[in-house]
Amino acid sequence: MSRRSVEITADLMLRAYRHGLFPMAETRRGERLYWLDPERRGILPLERFHLSRRLARTVLSDVFTVTVDRDFAGTIAGCAHPAPGRDDTWINPQIERLFGELHRLGHAHSVEARQNGVLVGGLYGVAIGGVFFGESMFSAARDASKVALVHLVARLRLGGFRLLDTQFVTAHLSQFGAQELARDDYKARLAHALGVPAWFPAEPDQADLTAEIRRLAEH
Repeated sequence: MSRRSVEITADLMLRAYRHGLFPMAETRRGERLYWLDPERRGILPLERFHLSRRLARTVLSDVFTVTVDRDFAGTIAGCAHPAPGRDDTWINPQIERLFGELHRLGHAHSVEARQNGVLVGGLYGVAIGGVFFGESMFSAARDASKVALVHLVARLRLGGFRLLDTQFVTAHLSQFGAQELARDDYKARLAHALGVPAWFPAEPDQADLTAEIRRLAEH
């Protein structure tokens, strides 16, 4: 008796995220997606995000022009591209297609960092309720992805989000205060945050955004 594969759709993706699962392909060329539900889950506490004064100066300078949802396809393509120390990636064409659909539905967002009009870094993820599920980031210029992350956190705080899911904790994220939670603890926080009526401020008032970034640097 043959097993029928379940078609993965944008709606199924949203339901999976609400239950704490997220998809990955084994390789860039891999044709199958796998649902992950790790025993230890990475988060970045929005109320205790650590922003160094050096990076705060960079964020508040004109080194990068930061935009939101202007080039989602370019951002996910940048995340899928090989980088030093990362010859392959888990973002295959199916992942790109599904997240593109989530973006069109208003659930997936990108934060882009540009220099002289060229996209040099950014990140993307999914927003549901008061949770932002961070997926991936890339950087082709020093501090580009870090600046995008700071802008994301500032916007999430302004929008009333309660949880920033990073999936795993990396050395890159540890410098900002990332921590691991046991699966049950994570899912308890997830259930609470999903019920929060947050909104994703793609274009907040500039004065409010600047003030929020300055507050992050005071922690």
